[in-house]
Amino acid sequence: MSATPTSPSPFDLLLDFERRSLAHQPGRPELIEAPGHWRGVGFRVGRHRLVGAFGEVVEIISLPAITPVPGSQSWMLGLANIRGSLYGVVDLKQFLEGERSAVNEGQRCILVRQPGGNVILLVDELYGQRSFNDSHAIERPETLDGRFGAVVMRSYKVGDVIWSVLDIPLLSRTPEFRQAAA
Repeated sequence: MSATPTSPSPFDLLLDFERRSLAHQPGRPELIEAPGHWRGVGFRVGRHRLVGAFGEVVEIISLPAITPVPGSQSWMLGLANIRGSLYGVVDLKQFLEGERSAVNEGQRCILVRQPGGNVILLVDELYGQRSFNDSHAIERPETLDGRFGAVVMRSYKVGDVIWSVLDIPLLSRTPEFRQAAA
């Protein structure tokens, strides 16, 4: 008669999980931080696909409840309370193109770093992490005019898709962006 294998105890399962977790090695850092390699968070504003640098994007959040601020620019949607902190909420499409974003239930926003306090940027669509290298670099497209042209310094092309890097620190230093009062 053969012995029936016994099921491991819950404690043994936890020990096995711990062992495997400690043995796990995340992605190769030489590829993540390699020279000429750049990563960011991809999103769409109007017809433009943009990317914000990882170090400048603090968090991706759902569209929060917004309290309007009387006397502010139309692109300044108002203030939102996120875990006890107040942040300004900006319709990035309206600021850059002059046209209001269509707001829907599943809308996502990016919370970005800026001097003097972080700000929430409403974007039309979120794509998540994007990686590029120097071989993807292209000249900045001619279609980036107006305020887009002032806050995009470089672009990448992957396949048929052009991703333009939104310079968030430059955006936050733009006099028009800093002057949210109407």
